[in-house]
Amino acid sequence: MNLNCIAVDDEPLALGLVSVFIEKTPFLNLLGKYSSAVEALQGLHDQKVDLIFLDIQMPDLTGIELARVLGQAQQSSIGPRIIFTTAFNNFAIEGYKVDALDYLLKPFNYEEFLRAANKAKAYFELINRPAAAPTPPADKPEEDSLFLKVEYQLVRIAFKDVLYIEGLKDYVKVHLQGSTKPILSLTSLKALEDKLPARKFMRVHRSFIVSLDKISSLTRNSIQIGTVTIPVSDQYKDAFNVFLSKWT
Repeated sequence: MNLNCIAVDDEPLALGLVSVFIEKTPFLNLLGKYSSAVEALQGLHDQKVDLIFLDIQMPDLTGIELARVLGQAQQSSIGPRIIFTTAFNNFAIEGYKVDALDYLLKPFNYEEFLRAANKAKAYFELINRPAAAPTPPADKPEEDSLFLKVEYQLVRIAFKDVLYIEGLKDYVKVHLQGSTKPILSLTSLKALEDKLPARKFMRVHRSFIVSLDKISSLTRNSIQIGTVTIPVSDQYKDAFNVFLSKWT
């Protein structure tokens, strides 16, 4: 499928390079190039755009601010997606929060550009795939995993590998069996709790969810998973005591 694109950058050389890269890519169709986000916003009202290659540091309206405006205007509708192009790597978290498809750090070459463009193409092909014909209802198998957004991709997490999940301010850390490095995802512990099967996981603290089959020992106030001791807070004591009664 072909994607209608625009390029937005206040630096003429950078804008020209991105435009050349777009025109060089067979499945991208360049509808316009703009030297400011304000001009781009007007262009978006006049034509249907699938993909925006968007600089971040610009006067009047930054790329992040434009992304927020588009996100608020779209609400539930499907609008243009964004690939940020910037010389500053400290905007990666902000780009993640506005759900950008990718983040190209200047200076980038055509190979890096094409990799991001292919990711966008795969995304649009997925969301535009025709729905499968309805099939007769069947017993739904229990899910054994979930997908978490990690940086700019979805990563499959098998429930059987999870030891415990730790909630931070804006993130969760998923600690996995056999891995010394936890998986970091920009989501809340509550949102993740709603996706986990209750018979396999339990919230025991404002900052912790534990995998029940990974518990090695427990007391009235704490849980041991391997060498890690996890406290049980008063807010979750009732559900924990019900579970504890099955052990005694």
